[in-house]
Amino acid sequence: MSTMDNQPNTADPAHRYADTTGRAVMECLASYGITTVFGIPGTHNLELYRPLADLGIRAVTNRHEQGSGYGADGWSQRTGLPGVVITTSGPGLQNALSAIGTAFCESRPLLVISPGTPRGAEFADVGTLHETKNASAMVDAVAQWSRRVLTAEAAVEAVHDAFALFTSGRPRPVHIEIPLDLLEEPAGVDPVLRCARPAAAPAEPDPGDVERAAQLLSGAERPVIIAGGGATRAAARVAELAERLCAPVLTTTNGKAVLDERHALSLGANLRLPAAREYAEDADVLLVVGSKLGEAELWWPSVAARGSVIRVDIAADQLQKNLAADVGLLGDSAAALDALLHRLRPADRPRPDLDPVRRAIAAEMSAVDADTVALAEDIATAIPAGAIVAGDSSQVVYLGLSNVLTQSAPHGFLYMPTYATLGYGLPAAIGARIADPDVPVVAVLGDGALMFSVNELATAVEQRIDLTIVCVDNGGYAEIRQNEVERGIAPIGVELHQPDWAALAEAFGARGRRVERTGLTAAVAESVAAGGVHLLHLRTA
Repeated sequence: MSTMDNQPNTADPAHRYADTTGRAVMECLASYGITTVFGIPGTHNLELYRPLADLGIRAVTNRHEQGSGYGADGWSQRTGLPGVVITTSGPGLQNALSAIGTAFCESRPLLVISPGTPRGAEFADVGTLHETKNASAMVDAVAQWSRRVLTAEAAVEAVHDAFALFTSGRPRPVHIEIPLDLLEEPAGVDPVLRCARPAAAPAEPDPGDVERAAQLLSGAERPVIIAGGGATRAAARVAELAERLCAPVLTTTNGKAVLDERHALSLGANLRLPAAREYAEDADVLLVVGSKLGEAELWWPSVAARGSVIRVDIAADQLQKNLAADVGLLGDSAAALDALLHRLRPADRPRPDLDPVRRAIAAEMSAVDADTVALAEDIATAIPAGAIVAGDSSQVVYLGLSNVLTQSAPHGFLYMPTYATLGYGLPAAIGARIADPDVPVVAVLGDGALMFSVNELATAVEQRIDLTIVCVDNGGYAEIRQNEVERGIAPIGVELHQPDWAALAEAFGARGRRVERTGLTAAVAESVAAGGVHLLHLRTA
């Protein structure tokens, strides 16, 4: 087959493809426990799809590659494995860039695989199908790395390198581009090389640094712990350390429920609120685990600690970022907290009274937007205990639900507070439900956000999953409208035409229902119990 005619080779017998580079790559992924991939089949990526059924890998076809990336993220958060996306070349890969950017900003493990221009024909500029100037450079500008491989063995090695990053470094998205001619040719890769490699031992911090941190914590009178997304794998250690120190725990949104939010020492995912942030700043020793303390998560330029600061992070460049550390523990968060626990005795002091700060937090939330907070509380009440909740960059989520929703374990609230993209919630919910089919899943999002990914209703119906979607319709981009008014701009581009949302859901094969505020709790409970895909449309504007 010519590498330039873009036509599938239907003349060759199927056995020619029995052991292609595409199969070698997918075998390697399967050996790491990948059971589901997200993407859209295309002319150039079919040799990545061919072995899926044989390998027992489920293929989820989204209706846009952005949805594939967000679906893979939801699946990843529930399984603890990296999400995997297969795109075709050119526009398919470009469509996934928003999801790649999200994974980078939120430090999520995502592996994107795409075909590329045949070897020797890199950007010939002759008008071939999906021709792209430099696909790998395009993705490399957004991902942790993008690699164009030139041999089958290099393709398999790239998979191993990706998993090494995901398990022992700061998890971020990576991309492997496999030239079309390489993808379709016999692999010749030893089966042993396709097998998963043992994860490296967790990186442990310097013992001297651990000892200095332990001395600070042992002498603390008012220690406070801040847990971020990098602490989610160390949740049990965070709980044990908090109890041993009698230390309250605040989390970022990405670290939500690292400590069970019903725990007496939990102050929830409320670091964005001044009362919570100031409480942390007043600590005589502040322990920050797995967070860069970024402005987008704080809603404030920085944390200004008044006491000593200890930071734990897998990445060296994070230890002094946004808040200087007196002691930095470079290493895996679980390993670092284990080392601290070996050196700390239980604190000889009573647990602090956290009710005053909780009341101050609640008052600040209501002061920002009392109606939105009250609505979020109604929705939170309606959601079954233990359910997975996927949010979007919608007011009802970031001004309310992320704070008032009480959860017992991390990765039950799917969100992206730093990249703050629209269109995340629905496909992430789909991926989470596929990963965790026995746990109720509820997506909560605004009408503007839902329109970004409403096509994924077809995916949800096609995958035969149970999913309840609560669409809070405030008539368009309400916050941006308010921003315009505050700047003296006559509202423009923010008051949006609304479809008949319930009818639209029915057209996709889901169940659609218009609900009033007073009937919301019952409607959510009924939808979850009934099974299938349900869209509840609540108009607030």
